[in-house]
Amino acid sequence: MYTISQLAKSVGVNVETIRYYERRGLIEQPDKPAEGYRRYPETTLNRIRFIKRAQELGFSLEEITNLLTLGQSHCSEVQELAESKLVSVRAKINDLCRLERVLEDLVTQCRSNPDCPIVESLQPGSDLS
Repeated sequence: MYTISQLAKSVGVNVETIRYYERRGLIEQPDKPAEGYRRYPETTLNRIRFIKRAQELGFSLEEITNLLTLGQSHCSEVQELAESKLVSVRAKINDLCRLERVLEDLVTQCRSNPDCPIVESLQPGSDLS
């Protein structure tokens, strides 16, 4: 069992993050005893680790809430959510690859041009595609 500060330290977040997760319904707030501090079980520690790992993978808190809810559902529902996230990730990768090509081109142009093509490309009306 953990106090809120011990829990926060164990998972590498601050106390306010834990309180926020409680308000969002991601974790349960234990009852406050007549004396002393609330105590959080190991399952809460594991749930926060799951939340943080899912965030590292790019899931939003809303998506994580859905994952946690679906955790008690059939695997096909979780698979649908993961497939949707995969489509989103692939779209971001495509956007980043396009941005990489544009930036490479601009950096190359910068080397041989006294007028800064990077600044010019950011002006209204310019086309970065």
